[in-house]
Amino acid sequence: MKNWERALVSPATTLGEAIEVLDREALRIALVVDDQQLLRGTLTDGDVRRALLGKQTLEATVEAIMFRHPKVAHRDWSKARMLAWMEEHDLLQLPIVDDDHRLIGLETLHGLLQRPRQDNPVFLMAGGFGKRLRPLTNTCPKPMLRVGDKPILELILEGFVNAGFHRFYISTHYMPEQIRDHFGDGSQWNVSIQYIHEETPLGTGGALGLLPHDEIDKPLFMMNGDLLTNINYLALLAFHEEHSGNATMCVREFEYQVPYGVIEADGHRAKAMVEKPVHTFNVNAGIYVLSPELVKSVDPDTRVDMPTLLEKEILDGQGVNLYPLKEYWLDIGQVDDFQRAQQDVMSKASD
Repeated sequence: MKNWERALVSPATTLGEAIEVLDREALRIALVVDDQQLLRGTLTDGDVRRALLGKQTLEATVEAIMFRHPKVAHRDWSKARMLAWMEEHDLLQLPIVDDDHRLIGLETLHGLLQRPRQDNPVFLMAGGFGKRLRPLTNTCPKPMLRVGDKPILELILEGFVNAGFHRFYISTHYMPEQIRDHFGDGSQWNVSIQYIHEETPLGTGGALGLLPHDEIDKPLFMMNGDLLTNINYLALLAFHEEHSGNATMCVREFEYQVPYGVIEADGHRAKAMVEKPVHTFNVNAGIYVLSPELVKSVDPDTRVDMPTLLEKEILDGQGVNLYPLKEYWLDIGQVDDFQRAQQDVMSKASD
């Protein structure tokens, strides 16, 4: 990144001097700070044009024309959260301040889009039997079934890799050697992969207890190994960081239409009739972000399902947030789903 400190100007700087700073540093922004390094405003190319169109002279002070309420990031924000904030507000630059609003850095959209490495661990659940997909899974674990020319689990892995993630754990139980032989240590994708083997099935959340807890130092992504999705993982991480809580669970909107006319009654009298009403529910999408504290609360060799684990968090008041998943998502649980996945991938390839 270019040296943002050379883009600092004081409120008393003239417009002419500020234009020289903008031209020299090529950041398309000047950062207006006082003697205490407190951010007072910003000056962009657009601000300069508006000032000149408003008949301001080059001797006018920056204080008279700067933007006084710029969007900022705070020192504890991850790059994922910054990127989501910049995309939401259509920003090219984002000043970073401390708790006292002192300027401590500058992030640019160009810099963030260089696919920075994300150090959050990713835990992919690949130990299931895939009973509903038999006979396809008689000789192949469900996550290794090919959709197009790649296994489902590889498509999931690549989605995370493309977003900059590089620390992976994969849980195994059923036919683990096929998964290990295909993915190895992850070097083919320039990532690291560790395997968490369940000697006996521990439920959808029990494998968390087998993770090396001393290595889980950031919020952990956890995802079922039989999903196809194009979810924005960085946006999900930003959402989790923005909302306090021990867990964020992705949910899909599911509609169910009652196939009959429904009668609302008061005792023996009919109050209303609704023909084939549609009810909408949020259903678990099998993708989570979990705090390190929650991960470490699961003891080794403890059998627990994720709904049970999260329900306990809810009852304890720890906070479980819901992230509405609007992007493409498909749970490959049955043969019809597997066939649809093939069609979806072929359709995407022909676009």
